Amino acid sequence: MATKTIARPRTPASPKENAQDAADLLENALTQLESLLWICYGEDIDWHTGEGPRHLDNVLWLAADMARKAGELFQVSEAERRKPPATES
Repeated sequence: MATKTIARPRTPASPKENAQDAADLLENALTQLESLLWICYGEDIDWHTGEGPRHLDNVLWLAADMARKAGELFQVSEAERRKPPATES
């Protein structure tokens, strides 16, 4: 089986520059999920050779993505919380 090459998104200069199509986002999510499930199996995993380093890298990538998305959601929620209440007319 050929190894997969996943292009990770670079740090964007603007949100529009970071736009990826649905196929890329799905491929990224499936790669991360595959690695997460692989490490959950747990038995006889060699983290230093074979598939171990690739899967570990993908799981760390998943954790970094989740942390970034959580930070973005926190910023949005804080901005919403700080808005003055709407007045009814």
